[in-house]
Amino acid sequence: MSLQGRHVLIVEDEAKLAHVLRDYLQADGASVSWMADGNQVVSSVRQQAPDLILLDLMLPGRDGLSLCREIRSFSEVPIIMLTARVEEMDRLLGLDLGADDYICKPFSPREVVARVRTVLRRSGPGPTSSSEAQVLQLDEARFVAQWFGQRLDLTPVEFRLLRALSQRPGIVHGRAQIVAHLYEDHRVVSDRTVDSHVRNLRRKLQAVQPDCDPLVAVYGLGYKFQMPGET
Repeated sequence: MSLQGRHVLIVEDEAKLAHVLRDYLQADGASVSWMADGNQVVSSVRQQAPDLILLDLMLPGRDGLSLCREIRSFSEVPIIMLTARVEEMDRLLGLDLGADDYICKPFSPREVVARVRTVLRRSGPGPTSSSEAQVLQLDEARFVAQWFGQRLDLTPVEFRLLRALSQRPGIVHGRAQIVAHLYEDHRVVSDRTVDSHVRNLRRKLQAVQPDCDPLVAVYGLGYKFQMPGET
């Protein structure tokens, strides 16, 4: 898989590093744009979302974590965070806010290109095959979900939860990221509330298909949606 036809946004204030990454990504077929300041990133993503964002943690204007949090409130664009800070807490916090991957400096540009390929390969706008589409069908206009051909009786919050997880199967969503999708009023809720919604949704899915549980808990991070038969 090459990056032909893909648009990558690099948000990095080290010009030399950004130029090296741009050259390697373009050599693999991607179109690349670069921003050195965090202040204009959100408005740019709102206007025209790239296929993936390489986002530095430490930026002038706004830091990468706050940018990641805000972008995740309205977009599922894949985000790979770049940083020289290697503390475990920073790594977990970045992933919990919705980053898809985390690369610590110094790194090889070839490694970054490989990680970009991997994230783009596993992230998609929805089910990737006709068989998967038949398993789960979502009508967003009417808030109607069908699982294995049977309509589910879901609350609006449960529908949003199922939509958020299933749009990117296999990708771990942190609880903070999930909350951003569940409530339009940006209320603060506990981890237990998220876990309760997951349990209720799982119960309704398994009432239709008892041997199939697509809601996979990832210890210490959150949840992911896994189609039947996938690992």
